[in-house]
This record gives sequence, structure tokens and C-alpha cells, in this order.
Amino acid sequence: MAKPKVYIDGKEGTTGLQIYQRLGGRHDIELLLIDEDKRKDTDERRKFLNAADLVFLCLPDTAAVEAVSLVENPNTRVIDASTAHRTNPDWTYGFAELLAGQREKIASAKRVANPGCHATGFLAGVAPLTALGVMGSDYPVTCYSITGYSGGGKKMIAEFEQEGRSVELDAPAPYAIGLTHKHLPEMQTLAGLDSAPVFVPVLGDYYKGMVTTVMLHNRMLKGAPTAQQLHEMLTEYYKGSTFVRVAPFGGESPRLHANTLAGKDWLELIVSGHAEQTIITARFDNLGKGASGAAVQNMNIMLGFDEKTGLNV
Repeated sequence: MAKPKVYIDGKEGTTGLQIYQRLGGRHDIELLLIDEDKRKDTDERRKFLNAADLVFLCLPDTAAVEAVSLVENPNTRVIDASTAHRTNPDWTYGFAELLAGQREKIASAKRVANPGCHATGFLAGVAPLTALGVMGSDYPVTCYSITGYSGGGKKMIAEFEQEGRSVELDAPAPYAIGLTHKHLPEMQTLAGLDSAPVFVPVLGDYYKGMVTTVMLHNRMLKGAPTAQQLHEMLTEYYKGSTFVRVAPFGGESPRLHANTLAGKDWLELIVSGHAEQTIITARFDNLGKGASGAAVQNMNIMLGFDEKTGLNV
């Protein structure tokens, strides 16, 4: 039986390189590699896009849309790591654990939109609560998310790692303070919310790792559950999951270090609080379950491999 042919369009970027690293040593697929001097040649890319059984798009939004238009082979399946198709109803959202039946949808999909990193952390805690009816669609959700600088791509990585860099980079920095971050549409849509959350991301001086925290007033939730009860709900929701795991109530440390799961491809949920207030924190690698690890997990599901193949879980 022939091995599935896989092509990464945009292998040179951070996400593409991370996918390549996870696939490079595998013997159950055939990885198609374009000549370096032709990687921006449209005709050559078209050949590779249509020769593959599955394609990863690791491109800016506009380029990803263009790449999809180049796919003429009806059998070529696509995983898009950009923001371009995440709320498109013709695409399947690539978060297998998130909602009932999502894994099955991914398995049969021709077009899968890989989630954004901040959205992954937000949705892991919020989507189950709306799906269970505990959180109403009108709940005014507030969230902040601390991330390593690798999520900003090559330019930002170079900025943080150059000699003589600005001393301002030593300190955490909230950004997207206009409250229009590009992950907001998928956060609102997949969580089933009437309006977008108030969301502030924070950039930290470390390479990779993320903690995304949602803050809740329990009295505004159905039945006014305690933080402990919310923990029990999420524990049951993700029971048996490999890639989303719920920590013991309150976590295992008084501090939540954002880089604890750097290099891992799974996500940990930590629920803390008391009778009146709760925080739900997702801790994961922004390049792992937040990007490339999730993309490879989706590929494994789509091609019928064990989900864990090639991943650090």
C-alpha cells in the first residue's frame, strides 16, 4: 500500500519548520520537498499541491487563500494553519477534543482549519461550559493569555534574540490592546458566544509556552456552581483525553509557569478559585498544541494513523 504523500507549503516559517521536525523522521508518509529555489514559484507549488494526498499551508492569510485556489486535485486534503478559514462553514475546525463529534468531522474532512494558539487555550475552557449549558451565550467573558515570543514568527524571534536588544523586551508586554486580535472571531464562534470576549494577549521574554486564563463570576453561570464543581465538570468532559488533561483542582503548584509544557504537544487545564469566582487556565506550548503539534494530530486523524504518532505526549 502506497504511503500518503504530504507537502508543507511554507516549510521555512516557524510553524512549517515545527511540522517538518515532527514529520521528518517518519516512515509512514512520503514527505514531498520542493527545491529551495522554486518554493515561491507558483507553477511548481501548484504541482506539489496537487501531487500530495495532504497539504499543510503555513502561510500568511492571503497566501493561504491563494494556495487553496491552486488545488485542483479533488483528492488533495488541506490543513490550513493560517487565520483565513477558521470560521468558514465549509471548513472543519481542527480541535478534535473540543465538541462532540469533532474528531469524526476532522477524520472525513477535505479542508481543516488549524486553530490559533490563543483560541486553543480560550476554547479549551469555555467551549465545554457553553456546550453543557452552564455558561450562557450572553456571558461577558474576559480572558488574558501570556505567550512566548516564538508565536510572532521569524522577525519577532530575531528581535528578541539579537545582541543589544531593547531593555524593554525584558518585561512582559500586553499587546493588541485595541481589542481586535485576529483570533477573536474563532474564539467567539466556536464558543457559541453572542459577542467577542474582552481579550488581552501578553508577550513574555521566553521562547515558547503559553498560559491562557479565563476569569468567571460563578453567580452568572447556570446554577452558580463553585470552582470545585466546574473542575469536576471539565474533568468529566475531557476524561480519557490524551491531548487535553485536567490537573487536580488548584493545580500542583502555587505558580503557573507559562513554559512548563514547552516541547510538549498536549494541553493542561487548571481550575482554581472558590464559591464565588473561578479561573480556568490552559497551559500548553504555543508551537505544540497551539500550532504545529495540533496540525500533525489533525493529519494523523485524517490519514487514519494513531493520533499520538510523531508527537510528544
